[in-house]
Amino acid sequence: MSSELTDLFPLPIVQAPMAGGVSVPRLAAAVSEAGGLGFLAAGYKTADGMYEEIKQVRGQTSRPFGVNLFMPQPEYAETDAVELYAHQLAGESTWYETELGDPDSGRDDGYEAKLAVLLDNPVPVVSFHFGAPSPETLANFRRAGTLTLVTATSPEEAVAIERAGADAVIVQGVEAGGHQGTHRDNPENDRAGVGLLALLTQIREAVSLPLIAAGGIMRGSQIAAVMAAGASAAQLGTAFLATPESGAAAVHKQALTNPLFARTELTRAFSGRPARGLVNRFLREHGPYAPAAYPEIHHLTSPLRKAAAKAGDAQGMALWAGQGHRMARDLPAGDLVEVLAAELDAARAALAATAPLPDDAPTADGGVA
Repeated sequence: MSSELTDLFPLPIVQAPMAGGVSVPRLAAAVSEAGGLGFLAAGYKTADGMYEEIKQVRGQTSRPFGVNLFMPQPEYAETDAVELYAHQLAGESTWYETELGDPDSGRDDGYEAKLAVLLDNPVPVVSFHFGAPSPETLANFRRAGTLTLVTATSPEEAVAIERAGADAVIVQGVEAGGHQGTHRDNPENDRAGVGLLALLTQIREAVSLPLIAAGGIMRGSQIAAVMAAGASAAQLGTAFLATPESGAAAVHKQALTNPLFARTELTRAFSGRPARGLVNRFLREHGPYAPAAYPEIHHLTSPLRKAAAKAGDAQGMALWAGQGHRMARDLPAGDLVEVLAAELDAARAALAATAPLPDDAPTADGGVA
């Protein structure tokens, strides 16, 4: 990996930016203080709200951290499909005693305003989800002294990221919790996701940029595995979701290891874009009928999800989680970073101990292998 990036955080551990109130300042600061790279999620926040959180992190740590942005989404034309889905959700609205949200509440997530704030008040790292920024935007960040990371879910996306001028690629396998960062939302590809190790190899052969691996990583031994496959660091989300510093609802944290939620699934039920979450009642009942309409469906279901969380009803919430959710550990974020680093060291030592000796290496009896 480029020394520009590795010099920022001594441990190859990146805390994934989890939007929706999970990646709060105290979590990002705790991870950075422990030697990893903490991240704020600017998605679904105003530019002012994002800036306030940046100031909070700076007040809690002097170490580098990052901010994640959602790319603006193209216009969605099939309004009838959204209206039909809203009709289907009428029973949920009655049950939770709340109105459905306005699907036309905005498509760009305040992108330009957030860019302006981050260029006026630079942070060490900015990452992008749902597409690659323009070469001009990436060049502006480089002039400001900010390193840029962009999510890819295919070799083609990684090539586009490299051509645009980003500093590194976040390789997101299909195992990852939350939204898949696909650059184009094509429903025909909903079940065509690639596992992390295979995707790492494909992208490593397609681009020369440093790679950060993301998807289902919960243990230091898995960090060792993805680094052996060509990654320079690992990004973990679900592993940090269960920490005390995480802003996730208590019922969400508890669900990660609750036997009632045995598996995860990619669904459009809550946002209109493929996202991996624990399978619950809402996902089962509405997932098969949700249209490919992001962020319209996100806005539509937002009041329902908030009402379910307020009621402590895990069956109506978006319980985003990766495939490794059952391995979640209830540890403070800083302690978790230390445990992961120790596991990584142990895995590397075990690998070195089992590595075959070269043909001319001396043996214990003084001969050669």
